[in-house]
Amino acid sequence: MGNSHITYNSVMIRVRIANPYGWPLDYSRLKETAKAVLQGEKIAAAALTLAFVTDEHIHRLNRQFLQHDEPTDVLTFPYSSPSASRLEGEVVISYETAQREAQERGHSVDAELALYVIHGCLHLCGFDDTTTSAAATMRNRERHYLLLLGWPDITHSNTPDSP
Repeated sequence: MGNSHITYNSVMIRVRIANPYGWPLDYSRLKETAKAVLQGEKIAAAALTLAFVTDEHIHRLNRQFLQHDEPTDVLTFPYSSPSASRLEGEVVISYETAQREAQERGHSVDAELALYVIHGCLHLCGFDDTTTSAAATMRNRERHYLLLLGWPDITHSNTPDSP
């Protein structure tokens, strides 16, 4: 018997998509985007749900959980800490906001959705954008993943309140 070397993929990342409103989504590309971010941030095991909802739906969640009485683009709900052996969470995305932003800024809805997925996944990984410096770091990571995945650089300005 000779020496045999078997390599196993040590990354166990499961991404689920919730699409209760039936938006036209590229499921495989959205999952690929989330997985790329989590793997790139050295997450070895994760269970993540990407939920695509209306402005009204995300407004209710924003008011209920963050006491912000307005719709938003992305909400992130971590169910574990970024240092847990298995990262778990949900990223809720307003499809309607993505449509508006993409139209106003002259790029595809799919690119805008990819940015929101990246943004939410980075939050789950422990990044925050509450200060100018942290927001700049997060924008740089967003830009990195957009370009890595073949999307255009559509990162927003380095303001703490935008993805």
